[in-house]
Amino acid sequence: MPRGQKSKLRAREKRRQARAETQGLEDAQATAAAAGEPLSLVHALTEDRPQNLPAAETPSTPEAPQGTTEASAAVSCTNSDEGTSGQKEESSKSSRGTEGSRRDPLNKKVVLLVQFLLQKYQKKEPITKADMLKFVIKKYKYHFNEILKRASEHMELAFGVDLKEVDPTRHCYTLVSKLDLTFDGTMNEEENMPKTGLLMIVLGVIFMNGKCAPEEEIWEVLNMMGVYAERKHFLYGDPKKVITEDLVQLKYLEYRQVPDSDPPRYEFLWGPRAHAETSKMKVLEFLAKVHDTVPSAFPSWYEEALRDEEERAQARAAARARLAAMASVSSRATASNLSHAK
Repeated sequence: MPRGQKSKLRAREKRRQARAETQGLEDAQATAAAAGEPLSLVHALTEDRPQNLPAAETPSTPEAPQGTTEASAAVSCTNSDEGTSGQKEESSKSSRGTEGSRRDPLNKKVVLLVQFLLQKYQKKEPITKADMLKFVIKKYKYHFNEILKRASEHMELAFGVDLKEVDPTRHCYTLVSKLDLTFDGTMNEEENMPKTGLLMIVLGVIFMNGKCAPEEEIWEVLNMMGVYAERKHFLYGDPKKVITEDLVQLKYLEYRQVPDSDPPRYEFLWGPRAHAETSKMKVLEFLAKVHDTVPSAFPSWYEEALRDEEERAQARAAARARLAAMASVSSRATASNLSHAK
């Protein structure tokens, strides 16, 4: 075969391989576009922080009174203005944000990187900087840190997972759930990953209402995010089933009828797995990240979270003391038995 023809065949094969390697990313991007912008949820979470919330730079802002309305505003991901004009304004903002993201080439790379990270997570493959540069970032390598930072924020807010660098020398990363997964690890399965972000929002609504939150308030907040009980969501599937069945069966949420309610009304509480695998402080940190602020910007809830952390620390210390005492008693009993045996 002539040398020129061999070169053409090799070039063609390289192009075929490159297409195969990136086909999954392109398909994911097309699917996301058909869904109406894959990061629309994250845009809602990050771009429209409620104006009545204290910012990180102004911690001295007087605290708003606690209650249902304030909790909804704090956890919700859109401005708190009500009425038709407010909804139209939000719709306009969302439209402008989507158009801006399509024009911004870095945002396109962020979308692709999020899809790439999800694929790696699902396939349980290592995540390396080299692969991200080769298959996603490409000619935008000088913007790698910015693209990675934005993609990491999207992964955290939409999916409830953190991107951690586990090998600084080889620049290897891993995705870690914001839950400790101390039980059977069910939520670590790739198909359940989107539930973690949704769960953190619901836990936040419950926390900011005390020990329980009415079901109608949960949906009031989720509706502000574009998540509706009777409408399939491109990220969460059937949200009502996820919240009232899946997360309840996994014991992350408790769903019960309000006593003596007629007609029946329902409310949510933290389930035992939520208490074991996360904390009020972690949930508050997540919500603060949603609003681009710090936990102390929510003074009363921050104080409650601090008290919870202290109680948890005391409980852990007491448990360690009990184990140490039991080990000491066991050791003395063993020594005594050996002595008598002699």
